[in-house]
Amino acid sequence: MADPVELGARAAAKRLITPHAPALTTDVEVALHTRDTTTRPDQYVDPISLGALIVSIASLTWTVYNDLRKNNPTPPPEAVTRRVRVQLDRLDTPQPGVSPAERERCIDITIEETLNSAAQNGDEPT
Repeated sequence: MADPVELGARAAAKRLITPHAPALTTDVEVALHTRDTTTRPDQYVDPISLGALIVSIASLTWTVYNDLRKNNPTPPPEAVTRRVRVQLDRLDTPQPGVSPAERERCIDITIEETLNSAAQNGDEPT
């Protein structure tokens, strides 16, 4: 089965590309590649890049989705979105240089694409 975090992050990056962020898909690929490593990459990667934010949101969405499935095999997307937003608000992490509206759009699209990827791949309970 394909990883819904990877699929969701890649799909979100494609939807979020703008003239101001033309390398977003590359940023997401770098963030995906480095997300499970314990060593630093050879090349410096901006830890607060939009690509890293997308991968973080996709990972959090997948975790929340699986947690909610313990009580409901098909949790409503609204419940997943609400829980992801609450947890993101609790995190005290620097935000990439985007406006609050762009950040909200990024969150919405990443959650939507991650949940779509999970549904399309017939994910198994974890």
